[in-house]
Amino acid sequence: MSDLTRKTAAELAELMTSGQASSVEITQAHLDRIAAVDGAVHAFLHVDTEGALAQAKAVDDKRTAARKSGEQLSPLAGVPLALKDVLTQEGVPTTAGSKILEGWKPPYDSTVVKRLKAAGIVILGKTNMDEFAMGSSTENSAYGTTHNPWDLARIPGGSGGGSSAAISAYEAPLAIGTDTGGSIRQPGAFTGTVGVKPTYGGTSRYGLIALASSLDTPGPCARTTLDAALLHEAIAGYDPMDSTSINQPVPAVVEAARNGDVAGLRIGVVKELGGEGYQSGVEARFHEAVELLTKLGAEVVEVSCPHFEYALPAYYLILPSEASSNLAKFDAMRYGLRVGDDGTNSAETVTSLTREAGFGAEVKRRIILGTHALSSGYYDAYYGQAQKVRTLIARDFAKAYEQVDVLVSPATPTTAFAIGDRIDDPIAMYKNDLCTIPSNLAGNAAASFPCGLADEDGLPVGFHVMAPVMRDDLLYTVGAALESALAEQWGGVLMTKAPELEVTR
Repeated sequence: MSDLTRKTAAELAELMTSGQASSVEITQAHLDRIAAVDGAVHAFLHVDTEGALAQAKAVDDKRTAARKSGEQLSPLAGVPLALKDVLTQEGVPTTAGSKILEGWKPPYDSTVVKRLKAAGIVILGKTNMDEFAMGSSTENSAYGTTHNPWDLARIPGGSGGGSSAAISAYEAPLAIGTDTGGSIRQPGAFTGTVGVKPTYGGTSRYGLIALASSLDTPGPCARTTLDAALLHEAIAGYDPMDSTSINQPVPAVVEAARNGDVAGLRIGVVKELGGEGYQSGVEARFHEAVELLTKLGAEVVEVSCPHFEYALPAYYLILPSEASSNLAKFDAMRYGLRVGDDGTNSAETVTSLTREAGFGAEVKRRIILGTHALSSGYYDAYYGQAQKVRTLIARDFAKAYEQVDVLVSPATPTTAFAIGDRIDDPIAMYKNDLCTIPSNLAGNAAASFPCGLADEDGLPVGFHVMAPVMRDDLLYTVGAALESALAEQWGGVLMTKAPELEVTR
């Protein structure tokens, strides 16, 4: 493996600033790594080799000119990144993991992609995901399962397993994911990486292929807290193209990641997110992390959020309801797959045949559930009630934040499970998101940070931090403190303990 692929994004940026490496060299090293190992991992759906190298050369040329003019480039200029295949990128295949969009090339960039390009960040390609972000394991992709680099027989989490696996396999130092119920944080926990869900509205949804519009949130994936903060800063901020975008300054996330001082910080351990159903190794690492934060000067208390136990059923009514509405546009009439259009079938039949062929089983399941929940006679009983529960959960958060600055829990009840273990049991699959869903329902900020390996299987465990709306900086304060303390024990970040993948080229 090239030494360049082992570097953090911040280290790569420093190498380019000092002239020790070029963006083209760094990008090529990561493209070579993808070619060597992605046959086993399957993190990528599309690798944009030509486009990535062109972007890298443009950054190198700009840096050369900047040295003469004194212009300052963005902190991540020239650093490569993997992009979840649910965000549009002009002229690059974008499928959302579905056959119904196979071969579609968007005519425009999402706001997140525009901001990545403006920052000079090099987009390597599009990563695998559960179809339309519906899943917790990346087994629901129409293009095959992604494998966890820590153990190729296990899932990397979902829906953004491709982005987290790409980072964990050293195919990219940075990635973008989207989080609807935990799809950044849960894969981060399963792959030993950092995954952050910014405050809802803190990052733009314009150009994000919608699953549930009141929940979807783009965010950063990285191997270190600082790298995640640098990426967060690059993509966040108000966007007039998104009606839910928050018109406030981006929180000082990079400063928080560099500081990491938790002395006097009030941390609340959520009583309801632990105990029965949680793997012993997960709870052991979680409590050890809490003890470390206590030693660093944090004040830790137990906090009760009684309505969190209803988050899972409420979420699985709200999300399918919004999904059934959002996915109605895939009708074979405007773009994407079209089946049965031979001149003998009606438009209605063509739409039906296309959806039958283009949507996978999980997507069909959620569309049917959501349509039923929104139907006449059932709306108040199901969707309306779920929204009332959502309000109660938001009130639990508000009350808790009167007592503490952040809340913490395990990121997931277990470590990564074997591929195929839960694919035929939707309820067991949905329970992966027990800890992460409340933050999506409330719209606050949350993140998963690596906190060690479970004793039972040697697999990564995630430490989940939840912060109030637009206090994303608090996530990075806690993450940086924990990362620094654990690095002293491990001799580096957790990823240094990951097994080396065999080269498959």
